[in-house]
Amino acid sequence: MEQKNGSSFTGFVLLGFSDRPQLELVLFVVLLIFYLFTLLGNTTIIALSHLDPHLQTPMYFFLSNLSFLDLCYTTSTVPQLLVHLRGTDKSISFGGCVAQMFVSLGLGSTECILLGVMAFDRYAAICRPLHYTVVMHPRLCALMASASWVIGFANSLLQTVLTFLVPRCGRNKIDHFLCEVPPLLKLACVDTTANESELFFVSVIILLIPVALITFSYGRIVRAVLRIKSSAGQRKAFGTCGSHITVVSLFYGTAIYAYLQPSNNYSQDHGKFVSLFYTIVTPMVNPVIYTLRNKDVTGAMKKVFCRSHDSR
Repeated sequence: MEQKNGSSFTGFVLLGFSDRPQLELVLFVVLLIFYLFTLLGNTTIIALSHLDPHLQTPMYFFLSNLSFLDLCYTTSTVPQLLVHLRGTDKSISFGGCVAQMFVSLGLGSTECILLGVMAFDRYAAICRPLHYTVVMHPRLCALMASASWVIGFANSLLQTVLTFLVPRCGRNKIDHFLCEVPPLLKLACVDTTANESELFFVSVIILLIPVALITFSYGRIVRAVLRIKSSAGQRKAFGTCGSHITVVSLFYGTAIYAYLQPSNNYSQDHGKFVSLFYTIVTPMVNPVIYTLRNKDVTGAMKKVFCRSHDSR
């Protein structure tokens, strides 16, 4: 791996998987395929949500927000990771590292809140069907989506500023493939207990409050669905909600592992693979989960393809 001249280089070196050179080529191929599927799947969801009038509902409004978020999330980290996997230069500029942390952490925080909002939407649709259009008014939907983005990036701004204010005494080798808070705090040459406590406290709020909302919403949903006498109606309700629960489990499980465990138990190797999961695997499988289990989306895809074929 190329080393930078310490007297002139003020950025960082992302060590990534350089200690496993035999793994880098395999990861490059796998991640490239995953990234292309992520772009294709999430772009398809966004396009269908705008093209098909039947998908212009609160549920698909939030789903298209999630897809746009996932597109940006993977793009903030994966292209650079692919370059580093195939090259010897693993460096990133100081400004690039700040920007990557701010954007990726902001998008990750936004997704935490947005998934909670989507659970409330499902609660309103199933438990308050007669009042659904009143409760989930377009203005309220836009407000909740906007609040998710604002809170997510406000948290990211706070964490980014606090992290880069910590003295590092010239240390610049990050044992990770992206600029993330835990590995950057490992570079500090001072006690970071206050930073770690603040990060843990904020992570509890960002992660566990939406989890509590999701748990409450789905507890009420299960009770409501079990009262439905039609087995077809039960299957439809559980099918719609099952997609969301699957996405929630994948995303929150890995995020909680990364941010809510004590720093003395944090394993850099495990942390890298967990980060790979929520930065590339989850965004790729989200469209697959929602599409395969949703007849509205598959129906919209057929309409668009048929319309395109007829126009020829």
